[in-house]
Amino acid sequence: MTEEFRHEPDEHRYAMYVDGELVTVLDYRENGDAIAFPHTYTVPKHRGRGYAAALVEHTVDEVERTSDKRIVPMCWFVGQWFDEHPERAGLLSRGVAD
Repeated sequence: MTEEFRHEPDEHRYAMYVDGELVTVLDYRENGDAIAFPHTYTVPKHRGRGYAAALVEHTVDEVERTSDKRIVPMCWFVGQWFDEHPERAGLLSRGVAD
């Protein structure tokens, strides 16, 4: 099984493919110093395998590595991911005065 993560900027999304088949996507919107994730979708026949969580982790890692943007988890799934990974919560307010 080959897993591939892609940033697809023309579609404003990150995507995960397994053996060349699209399995899950994470939409994003950039606004100034923030990147919002309003929607996560997994193709129904691929649900329950952890693909969406793997894509969120990959995307959060990429945002952290390539920018100073703070993350706005508008999608419930991304919010839940951050609840389960409190060590990454600093990315939610990165560069923003509290």
